[in-house]
This record gives sequence, C-alpha cells and structure tokens, in this order.
Amino acid sequence: MARDTVAGPRRTVSVLATGLAAAAALAVFTMPAGTAVAVPAIAPPAVSAPTPPVAPAPPATTARAEAGDPAPFPAVVAGPASIGPGTVTETTGAGLCTAGFVFTAGERTFLGQAAHCGGTGDETETDGCTSDAVPLGTPVLVHGRDGTVTGTLAWSSWNTMQARGERDPDACAYNDLALVELPTGARPSVGSAVPFFGGPAGVRTVPLPAGTPVYGLTNPPGADGGRAVGVRSGAAAAEVGGGWGHAVFAVQDGVAGESGSPLLDAQGRAIGVLSSLTTTDDLPSVEYTDLGRALDYATRTDGPAGLALAGGPAFTAAPPGVDPRALATPAGPGLG
Repeated sequence: MARDTVAGPRRTVSVLATGLAAAAALAVFTMPAGTAVAVPAIAPPAVSAPTPPVAPAPPATTARAEAGDPAPFPAVVAGPASIGPGTVTETTGAGLCTAGFVFTAGERTFLGQAAHCGGTGDETETDGCTSDAVPLGTPVLVHGRDGTVTGTLAWSSWNTMQARGERDPDACAYNDLALVELPTGARPSVGSAVPFFGGPAGVRTVPLPAGTPVYGLTNPPGADGGRAVGVRSGAAAAEVGGGWGHAVFAVQDGVAGESGSPLLDAQGRAIGVLSSLTTTDDLPSVEYTDLGRALDYATRTDGPAGLALAGGPAFTAAPPGVDPRALATPAGPGLG
C-alpha cells in the first residue's frame, strides 16, 4: 500500500508505506555508522591457585544470561545499535515505515512507529477513529542494521480509539502512535540514540512556538530500493489539531515511508513522530503527532503499564560530518 501526499485545506494524506509488506522488496537497509552493542556474556571463572578446602558458597544469581542462552529481553543501550530510531519497520498486511523512539515497560522493549503504519484502508483514510487497521498481534518486521527480527504490534492509538469509541475529532486526526514489541531473546541490541543528533533527553511537554528549531530524520529510498537515514532540520510552523500535532517547515521534503520518524527540539527533548505531509499553498509542511499527548493517552487508556521513553546520549544540533547547510533553519510563511 502506498500513501502519497495530496493537496487539501488542512490535513492531508499520511506518509505510509511504499508497498504491501508481502510485496515490498527491501534490498539494503543502512544506518549511520555506530558501535553495535552485543548482549553481554558471562566470562568463565578464572583458575586460581590451590587453597585449603572450604565450604562451598551458594551459587550467585544474576540478571544476565549465561553464554549461549537467549537474553531474557532486549537490552536498551543509550547509544547507537542495530535497532533503534530510524530503523525500517514493515507491518504485515500494511506498510513500510521508519521507527521513532525506543520505549520500555518493565522488561518489555518497544519501537515506536505511527499508528497509521498499520492502516489497511485507502490512502486518503487518515482518521484513526474510522480507518481500517491491522489487529494487535500482527507481525512487524524490524530491519536492523545487523539483521531482521520479527516484532509484534502491541499497542496502537488507532485500535484503542476505535475500541473506546473516541469522539474527539482532533485526537482522531492526530493521535498517531503505535508500539512494536521486540521479541524476547532478540539478539540484535537495541539503542535509544537518535542517529546523528543523539538524545532523546525526555519528552517535551511545553508549547512549541512558531520558529522554534527542530531536528529529525529523513529516510528516502535509494536507486536500489534500500533506505539510508539522513538529517532533517526545520522550524516549528504552528500547532495543529488543538495541540495534538505540530506542523514543521523543513529543509528536506518528507517522503512516503518516513512515517513514525522522530522529532527533537534544541535541548534534545522528544517532540513527536512523523504523521503526515501537507502540500497546501498556505502551509507546506511535515506534521508530527505530539509525543507527550500520545503517551498520556496510552497511559490513561490501555497502554502498557509503566511505559517510558528510553533516554539517549547527549544531544548536539551540529553533528560532526554533516553539512551545515543541511541544518539551516528554513524560511516559511510567518517565519520571514
């Protein structure tokens, strides 16, 4: 299923997959170079010099797995890894998207993506309260840098709003967050760092004034069908949906398949996940679901107990090796 942009007076088509999961040909998935973090193994005991016999001590217990045993749950590191923000996700029966942030709930680990990544209706169906979607439990392929694992759609704002009969039109239009649970024993490590920039440093919960610099990720397809993440810089344009979303003017255009990708402020705080594009003349922008509101909705309804954003390393607005022109604040209506 492909969802492209169409003109409209306010909200336009969500940026979803570039093909059904069953038909997608994913040749190469690349990420910025980073240090992969392996699941730690217990080293064999050192051999010491003979000592007089003593009563044996009771065996120690640890939370780590013995070498050769599967890890009890994916370990989240505050740095780059095989799986994390910018990773390509492919929801069975729906489409291809880009992971946003990493979340935990007790011993459970999740990748965030847009809820509409599980949409099965027409490309113009963007209302989360009425649009068709895959059920919870649907397999999601997670294409990490070091290999692919199969996750599970564990929670989706669209499914919850439909089950609860949500009537708030702004929530229906802009509450666009889903959680993909990573499998127990997944070997590829999970890192919370946003490529290039670092972070997140918590969730932004204060208003986002027009003109505020923001930072995110692109994930366009290459000539070979593979995808490589890059930087996105922009400026806040306006709140949309009564604060449920943020319109952003960006130097880099959004493309199909980038839905769910993260957005940060200049302090590294998580603002939201990419939800849609608009091509209207008065406000050509990329729109992001407000993460604070989406997480609050999950907490107040049926989201995983103890759900929390996994923090990342220190944020920088000037990543090394990135052309400064790609990080310039764009001009736009109302911004000069």
